[in-house]
Amino acid sequence: MKTLSKNPLIYEINTWVWLGELSRTVKRPVNLATVPDEEWDSIASLGFDAVWFMGVWERSPAGIEISMRNEGLLQDFRRALPDFSAADNVGSPYCVCRYVVDEHLGGPAGLAAARGKLAERGLRLILDFVPNHVAPDHPWVSAHPEYFIQGNEEDLRRDPASFIAAGGKVLACGRDPYFPAWPDVLQINAFNPGLRSAAVETVREIADQCDGVRCDMAMLMMSDVFERTWGPRAGARPPEDYWPALIPAVRSRHPEFRFMAEAYWDLEWALQQQGFDYCYDKQLYDRLEHAPAETVRLHLCADLDYQDKLVRFIENHDEPRAAAAFGPSKHRAAAVTALTLSGARLIHEGQMEGRRVHLPVFLARRPEESPDSELLAFYRTLLEALSRWDFLKGTWLLCERTGWPDNGSYLNVISWCRRGENSRCLVVVNFSDTASQCLVRIPWDDLRGRTWQLKDAFTSEVYERDGDALCGPGLYVDLPAWGFHLLEWL
Repeated sequence: MKTLSKNPLIYEINTWVWLGELSRTVKRPVNLATVPDEEWDSIASLGFDAVWFMGVWERSPAGIEISMRNEGLLQDFRRALPDFSAADNVGSPYCVCRYVVDEHLGGPAGLAAARGKLAERGLRLILDFVPNHVAPDHPWVSAHPEYFIQGNEEDLRRDPASFIAAGGKVLACGRDPYFPAWPDVLQINAFNPGLRSAAVETVREIADQCDGVRCDMAMLMMSDVFERTWGPRAGARPPEDYWPALIPAVRSRHPEFRFMAEAYWDLEWALQQQGFDYCYDKQLYDRLEHAPAETVRLHLCADLDYQDKLVRFIENHDEPRAAAAFGPSKHRAAAVTALTLSGARLIHEGQMEGRRVHLPVFLARRPEESPDSELLAFYRTLLEALSRWDFLKGTWLLCERTGWPDNGSYLNVISWCRRGENSRCLVVVNFSDTASQCLVRIPWDDLRGRTWQLKDAFTSEVYERDGDALCGPGLYVDLPAWGFHLLEWL
């Protein structure tokens, strides 16, 4: 097993849906133990470092019943899957009944077999941990009700949407402080010492089965956030935050185990300081979707120690499909941007094929969509270039770009370079819907004094340029709307 690279490329798979489609394709039941070898080979061939199997744990029958009474969810199900039936709802993967791999997916033995197949190909395995809440039928509810935020009969009468009678107690439903409570889950008390010990043991057991976890809504367990959300109901605040207590305890048994945080509200840096290896870069996603190029560039001016621990993406199971959110040309420009930056990079299964339907995570099946062969070819070219350039191991630097008095279109352009042991490359993106021109200054003084050849990974065109000009005024670029260069030094 290779060590996870500094800038890992992660492939997120909706496990239940993926296995169902494989079963229909090969016309036999497929679980994690019986995935055809060519599927693992295909994933490995694209240069991924890790696979994240989203949604392998046992889902809650009680949660399914609750969701089937939620008209808003049912509308979402039918919108994504017009022929939806009750059998399609297998429950939310974030309403965990037990941290045991669901037998429908192959159970623990199936997961172990899949992990072995991935390891043979140099790929690591990432699974989920949901720290903030569990299902109403989780064993802790009856065995350890003290692990949960408590309510009373008055709370249940006054706010039945936020409290549930369970295990002989009234317990609070899980929540994010900015939204109504989630009716299908119960709120863990992050301040309870028994709960913390149980959480450590849970993640240690998860770590026995994989190489890292993606921690759902990780910032909700931070003491400042938790205290603001739950106030006196949480009890006395412990002297140590949740994550600095949990992460080292897990690593005492699994030193190489990796932690990835789903993180929002500008708390990424704080979570990195609390021990996370990687945190979602939702700010980048939002800027790529809605903001001009200059705001993306300013975001990339942050310290590299911070950027190296961000997860870049233009799609995941929570966000709209990139093909629907961005449009064809912008999609490509956004993908080039996100996948060539420093830090971890995430691709969602179906993203490369141009799937457009955002599937609710409850569903076991998705509608058929014709793959976009041109988009898939684009992604294959991009990923092959990154692998060929030794791109992940090099030093990343943001490049200065300038314009001239009568042309401010340089503000539409963002550029960076990376230098590995055996490669140099330059990325230039016109992140706008208008043609743009600029000079990109390359920050490598050893280019001076000779002529260099630069080859574009997508067009195969070769440009011959003077090294003094590259370091001085800069490389002149003229790009169409959403155009880009991926230039390799020959």
